[in-house]
Amino acid sequence: MGECPITLKQLQPGETAIVERMDIEGVMRRRLLDLGFIKGAKVTCVRKSPLGDPVAFQVSSTVIALRESESKHIIVRIAEEG
Repeated sequence: MGECPITLKQLQPGETAIVERMDIEGVMRRRLLDLGFIKGAKVTCVRKSPLGDPVAFQVSSTVIALRESESKHIIVRIAEEG
């Protein structure tokens, strides 16, 4: 699997990554955990808005739009294809 951690906001449409950790607290952390953003979860960048913010991500069977202010706190590693 990918070795260099990046933030979720760096993913491009079609890329899949594995959640390593979240550096975010409070209500937003709880919301993201409830939606499936847990360590080891696969997240795919589905689509970016025309201005680049927000970005749609798929985790499990859920598609959620996250703003840069949220996605820059989710640390991931690129998933190995195959």
